[in-house]
Amino acid sequence: MELSSILKPEAVRVLSAASSKKRLFQEIGDVAAGALDLDTQVVVDCLLERESLGPTGVGHGVALPHARLGGIESVSGVFVMLEKPIDFSAVDRQPVDIAFALFAPEEAGVDHLKALALVSRTLRDSAVCAKLRANPDPVKLYAILTEAQSMQAA
Repeated sequence: MELSSILKPEAVRVLSAASSKKRLFQEIGDVAAGALDLDTQVVVDCLLERESLGPTGVGHGVALPHARLGGIESVSGVFVMLEKPIDFSAVDRQPVDIAFALFAPEEAGVDHLKALALVSRTLRDSAVCAKLRANPDPVKLYAILTEAQSMQAA
């Protein structure tokens, strides 16, 4: 599995307006609607439902919200970089400025877990996160993300 198969260039955004977790999920829903042809409200509701089970802020300013959705055929994602970090109830209590949301078919099984592991591995790399934070341009962010995975595989 490769990040380029999960993440489309048009699903990468830099956000200036997200001031809360709920607002961030709304923005992710809007991006998912445009880039992945998903219903904004369904995305928001599914992310909020999953988040109610426990926060998906994994630490070091990174969050990996995820949800299973009906009506999609493969695992896909939305990457957002926040201009201003927000409280996300992350495990290390640090505010979040990088979020990679994953959406999987309801019956995805192991593919969903493989995608989560792949994104987690990529964003656990402090050098990758430093590059992302230094390049707030969606085209560059996409290149960094897809290039990072190639570098890790080598």
